[in-house]
Amino acid sequence: MATLTKTNRRDFLKIAGTTAGGLFIGFNWMSCDSPKMDVLSTEEVLANAKNFNAFLSIAPSGDIVIYSPNPELGQNIKTSFPMVVAEELDADWSKVRVLQANLDTDKYERQLTGGSGAMPHSWERLRKAGATAKFLLVAAAAKKWEVSADELSTSEGIIYHKASGKKIGYGEVANDAALLTAPKEITLKDKKDFKIIGTPVKNVENGAIFTGEPLFGLDFYREGMLHAMIQRAPFGMKIKSIDDAAARNVAGVKDVVTFENSVAVVGTSTWPLMKAKKLLKVEYEADGKVESSADHDQIFKDLLANGKAEVKREDGIVQAAFKNAAQVVSAEYQCPFLSHSPMEPMNFFAHVQADKVELIGPTQTPESARRAAAEVTGIAPENISVEITRLGGGFGRRLRADYVSEAVHVSKMMNAPVKLTWSREDDLTGGAYRPAVRYRFEAALDTDGNLIGYKLRGVGMNAGNSTREHNFPAGAVDNLLIENVNYESSITTNAWRAPITNFLAYAEQSFLDEVAFAAKKDPVEFRMELFQKAKANPVGGELRYDVDRMIGVTKMAAEKSNWGKNPNVKQGFSVYFSHRTYVAQVADIEMENGTPSLKKIHVITDCGMVVNPTGADHQVRGGVVDGMGHAMYGNLTFEGGLPTQTNFDKYRLIRMKEVPAVDTYYVDSGFDPTGLGEPCLPPTGGAIANAIFSATERRLRSQPFIEQKEFTDLKLGIKRA
Repeated sequence: MATLTKTNRRDFLKIAGTTAGGLFIGFNWMSCDSPKMDVLSTEEVLANAKNFNAFLSIAPSGDIVIYSPNPELGQNIKTSFPMVVAEELDADWSKVRVLQANLDTDKYERQLTGGSGAMPHSWERLRKAGATAKFLLVAAAAKKWEVSADELSTSEGIIYHKASGKKIGYGEVANDAALLTAPKEITLKDKKDFKIIGTPVKNVENGAIFTGEPLFGLDFYREGMLHAMIQRAPFGMKIKSIDDAAARNVAGVKDVVTFENSVAVVGTSTWPLMKAKKLLKVEYEADGKVESSADHDQIFKDLLANGKAEVKREDGIVQAAFKNAAQVVSAEYQCPFLSHSPMEPMNFFAHVQADKVELIGPTQTPESARRAAAEVTGIAPENISVEITRLGGGFGRRLRADYVSEAVHVSKMMNAPVKLTWSREDDLTGGAYRPAVRYRFEAALDTDGNLIGYKLRGVGMNAGNSTREHNFPAGAVDNLLIENVNYESSITTNAWRAPITNFLAYAEQSFLDEVAFAAKKDPVEFRMELFQKAKANPVGGELRYDVDRMIGVTKMAAEKSNWGKNPNVKQGFSVYFSHRTYVAQVADIEMENGTPSLKKIHVITDCGMVVNPTGADHQVRGGVVDGMGHAMYGNLTFEGGLPTQTNFDKYRLIRMKEVPAVDTYYVDSGFDPTGLGEPCLPPTGGAIANAIFSATERRLRSQPFIEQKEFTDLKLGIKRA
């Protein structure tokens, strides 16, 4: 049993008894002063009659409701969050519900979805809220029956007194519990006693999604609102002149307005706006760097060779190691710009009034949405409300609030409520993208094939730091140099699922396979040697990753995939640490009539405790599909500041028939939950590329694979289970 001691009065919300029915257990996410409990009816809770801190409420009916502060975009927090609360509460799962909280920076300290951080951040807080509620309910029942609380037990929302045979539902003692004082210490369940956590639970919103209930931003409608669509300038250009006469003549168009470097067509519905937008005649002129993919290729070559680099890490005497090496292995790896391409295009509702703004829509960062509205309008943030809808995907695109600013601009200019909608073409051409990056790797080997030197130079387009200098193999190589060069491009970029590591992991793991091949060592054994070295004598001080967890997923991957045991199966291995989680993958290829066929990808994940295996499997498989799809097919090129791929007829996404079988396994490392939405994507490209090499002896050093000359005649087959 784990006991949490209340070291500060602000850790838990106090109870204030009222005459209304039900028990409200609030948790103080911000550690603000004078927190308090409140008592609410079920109707009041479900109707969102009051704004509170993140909380657990128990109505007289026994219904349990918690607010989820983080936007839901498919990571299943609306299922996993209540599972955690219900576990500690010993609740009846059928009576547990969760509601989406709107933006409230006074109550929530991390109200965003990104970085795979929702569950790690909330895990202990939700457990405390549930455990505190159970303590108070049991105490109320004990007082009612005049027995010791130690004599009572709980199960599925019922309190039992075994000696007398009495039992009572949580809702029946909620009023009495509301009059009690929260304890200074609270005991949490031993993990071995979990009954809900660790069991497969379906997404609580499945029914609403399947039946088309209005959950998403695109579903939002308000009587009397206007619609808007935007024509944006090419990257590096500005508006020179506008001829909007034809657009204005389209039935349903109310106005055409210009702001900053964009033209907005405003009307009664989206269809006439799409027609009118095509009739706009906008002439542009250069306003900075107008770039094309050919320019980028030359920039990469120049900066890799001669660019002024920032040294991110240097261990040992690197030049001496390479000078004395028996063998030097070098290779370059590159990836293109990519669109996030969420299923739901960008959209947002804004209603700007004289002294307040109302915002409603899908955003990963509601606080950024509010900040964007404040910048456009000059209205104080406290007078700007943000209601969060369910997101139809994001992958980092909705961390940016540019589309919110656009909606606010148009609403302000029209003096009316406005629903802004992007088309798919807007989504692909309007930025912001995954940065294009190119890496140069070099490895020095001694006469025994040991890695004695390692160099990495990364060049990124608006990538910031395109390296992860503290990740493996840092700490395992005596002489190591990692350098970064960032090129400031006119093309806007943004965090893209598993930022930087989404490509770096593939490049690094492919290169390590090249080094293992040169050293004449098995790829898994080669990495295990490095792990053991990092564990025994880490270079450069304390490691930023857990070697034992790296070893754990690697060993299980070799075991579950029967690594190297079937000569008819060609395999590729990859292992990576990101977002607090460790993932190893093995891709299996079999030759069929001289053609390689990708049969299966084995995925071993150490994400700490798995709250919901169903949701976990979905996230793992989704990460693999995303990682494979973009490694194999995705490419965004530019000509004169504009993407040449404007819709899915030219921008290639993976298809269902191209997804192989994916087997998922989890290492029970005993840790609390860590990230899961992102870390299974990065290793996928490397596992597949290494398997293709094992089968064909062809190295794939650039993405997408299908556009590389080494791949042109492979015709990789996919066998689904």
